Amino acid sequence: MLDSQNELNTLYDQDLYRWIETTIYEIQHQNLDQLDWENLILELEDLGNSQKHELESRLLVLFEQLLKLAYWQEEREYNSRGWKGTIIEQRKQIQKLLKRNPSLKSFWLEIFSETYQDARDITIVKTGLDAEVFPKEVFCTPEQAIDETYLATRTAIIILMS
Repeated sequence: MLDSQNELNTLYDQDLYRWIETTIYEIQHQNLDQLDWENLILELEDLGNSQKHELESRLLVLFEQLLKLAYWQEEREYNSRGWKGTIIEQRKQIQKLLKRNPSLKSFWLEIFSETYQDARDITIVKTGLDAEVFPKEVFCTPEQAIDETYLATRTAIIILMS
């Protein structure tokens, strides 16, 4: 599609979408010598990192909502439906992400506790509640975090709070 390797490198900086289309074309036609290998490798690395980032981001939001639902009593009556909806959404998206990318399971386990700590810090600021209200350590296992029945009922919330 393009005349030179130099043009493909320039295209990467000027029009990423066209660069992607051109790269796909060259791969489909097995013109491997026409590929911009340096930028292709960068893009593939970014793609992998974006999957990790999405998993971490969704886990952070999930923990925030679980903490609010379990511990922010003053706001629970008004906000619990929204929090529960977000919990369901994040759980489903995390499950799908892990199903599509089973190799992310080890990353999931690696970031689990640290992400909880980040969510705890954020939730303390957002709620204005004393830090002692929230457990210092993760209150669930990775399996429980994405289990749709975990913390789904008011009874489970009360048990967690005691």
